[in-house]
Parts: sequence; structure tokens; C-alpha cells
Amino acid sequence: MRNWFEANGEVLTVTYEAEFIDAEDKNDDKKEYPWVVVVDDDISNLKTAGHVLSKNGMRVTALRSGKALLEFLKDNRPSLILLDIEMPEMDGFETIKILKAMDSVVSDIPVIFLTGTDDLESETLGLQLGAMDFIRKPFAPEILCMRAKHTIDLIKLQSSLATEVARKTRENESLLTSVIKSLADAIDAKDTYTNGHSSRVAEYSREIAKRFGYSQEEQDMVYMAGLLHDVGKIGVPDAVINKPSRLSDEEFELIKKHPVIGSQILENINEMPQLATGAHWHHEKYGGGGYPDGISGDEIPEISRIIAVADAYDAMTSNRSYRNVMPQEKVRSEIERCMGAQFDPRFADIMIGMIDEDKEYLMREIPADRG
Repeated sequence: MRNWFEANGEVLTVTYEAEFIDAEDKNDDKKEYPWVVVVDDDISNLKTAGHVLSKNGMRVTALRSGKALLEFLKDNRPSLILLDIEMPEMDGFETIKILKAMDSVVSDIPVIFLTGTDDLESETLGLQLGAMDFIRKPFAPEILCMRAKHTIDLIKLQSSLATEVARKTRENESLLTSVIKSLADAIDAKDTYTNGHSSRVAEYSREIAKRFGYSQEEQDMVYMAGLLHDVGKIGVPDAVINKPSRLSDEEFELIKKHPVIGSQILENINEMPQLATGAHWHHEKYGGGGYPDGISGDEIPEISRIIAVADAYDAMTSNRSYRNVMPQEKVRSEIERCMGAQFDPRFADIMIGMIDEDKEYLMREIPADRG
């Protein structure tokens, strides 16, 4: 069965599959047939292409102009476009330029040019504009079918590979996050008084980054850096970390080494340099006078400035060996007082906003395993 429909002189669809597809396949509702759109102002070329392609198991839509194609693509997503170069009003080159500027769902549809000339310059231009191949007219049925099938199979393979790579990437990211969380838990286990500290700092840091306008990928990086900001405490004696009384000057000097130790541990993760950055400078002060390097302002990496605010908030809202949880208003006033001196005012202001929204003082009780 062949169905043709015309509107304003432009052939819109031609369907051959009922005539050539096996009876077994017809009853298979789950089977998807490649969908090819042929665009040519010559109706004889459309009929020939429609007959050849549908006979070889493809669904065919025929259009007579580039304008009709662009209109058609607003609601349809074919597997392949066969596009004639020489057409009145809008030629193939102009059509593909517009097509490739559309959203990726449309612009990623493969295009093969149909041409009646053997012109190297036109072929070069077509490939530069994004065409995948050329078929010369009058086309041999075998060549037309073979090129169309090969292109569709190639795109399917690329899509399958991209899906598999994305799946593996998600698996690896999930594994990495699990490893990082386990390491963060091991760090927190050294300190009797700060169970879940790293996870909470990571959550606060991510929320600050989100409100500041970071992308999801950037937020995730800030979160992981927050988890590992204190990894250097592995190199500090437990007796110093858990000392219930005030630290001596010598003991405090040991504590001050943990940012450098942490960055040294993390700098070998070449794919994520932000992890080492976050650990190294999270105890610097915006106005200067912090450690380990005493830098200030924008000299301090942004990720470290974010973690610094989150770290200070958790320190004030957690029970410590030397004091209990501070009242929320006191925490707010301390962060406000230290804006510009200890904290980047922009990130401190975001934290103050988070505190003001936390009417029940529940933010400090974020579950340690969330994220």
C-alpha cells in the first residue's frame, strides 16, 4: 500500500511499509523501523527513493522543499535526512545551516546530501556544514540503500556507546563518592566530638554554592571538596585532636599543619584539583592572618572561601570538647561580625540567609549520610 498526501504542492508523506515489510514484522508492535526523510523538489526522485528505502525495511517521509523540512522537524524526529542541494527558494546548504542551529534533538539528526554534480568545492562546503555523506543523482538503488543503512547504523552505534559511557561514568562517580564518604567518615572518627562534621560541611558548602549560582557539576565538586576538607587530620595525633582542654602553642601548630597535609594527600587526584585546593586554604581568612599561607581576599580560591564559612558554622553549632552548641542568634551574629575579616562577605551573607530561614534551628542536624 502506498499513501501519498499533498498540501500546497508539497508532498508530505509516502508510506510503503505495508507492502514490503514481512507479515511477521508487521505484527511486532515493539519493532521500530528506521525513519528516513527525503527532501527533493523532483517528485520522481522522491518516488524512487521512497520505493527503494521502504522496500528495504525503512519508513519514508518525502518533502519537496527545505522550508517543508524545517516545519516538519518541529514535531518529528526521523532517523536520517536525505537532502537535495539544488532546490528553489531555499537550497540544501541554507537548509542545513538552519537545521544545525536548532536544538540538539534536531541538529543531531544525520544528513546526507543528494547532488547532481561532481563538485569538490560543494562537497567540502557540505561536510563543513555538518553533512555526513554525499549521494550523487541519479542514484543507484543499492548505493542509496547501503549509504542510508550504514549512516543509521553508525548513529545507533554512537548513541549506544554514548549511553554506555554515561552509564559507566555514573557508576564510577557513584563509586568515587562512596569512597570519599568512607574516607570522610574515617577522618571524623578520629575526633570524638565531631561525628558527621565533614558531611555537614559538605552539605552546607553545596547549598552555598547552589545559592551563589554554581552549576550542578560545580555544586557536586564543592560537596566532595567539603567532604575531604579535613583529610589532613589523618596526620595529626589523636591525643591532640581529642584533647578536652585548651591546646598548647605546640599542639596548635600541629593542628595548623592539617591543611597542607590534606592538600598533599589530595594533589595526586589530577582529575579533581579542586579537592586539594579546598583542603589547603579553608583556614585562610578573607582579611588575612589565616593559615597556612596568610593570603587574603581573592587570593584565596573561591571553593576554599565557601568551605571556610560552612566549616565555621558547623564548628559553632556542634558540641566540642571545650564548649556546647552555641545559640543560633550567637552563631548568626558571629558570622555577621566576621564578614570581610574572616569570611568572604558574599558567602557569609548567603549563610546568614540560610540561618534566617532555619526558624527551628534544625539545619545543624543534617543527617551525616545525606548527599
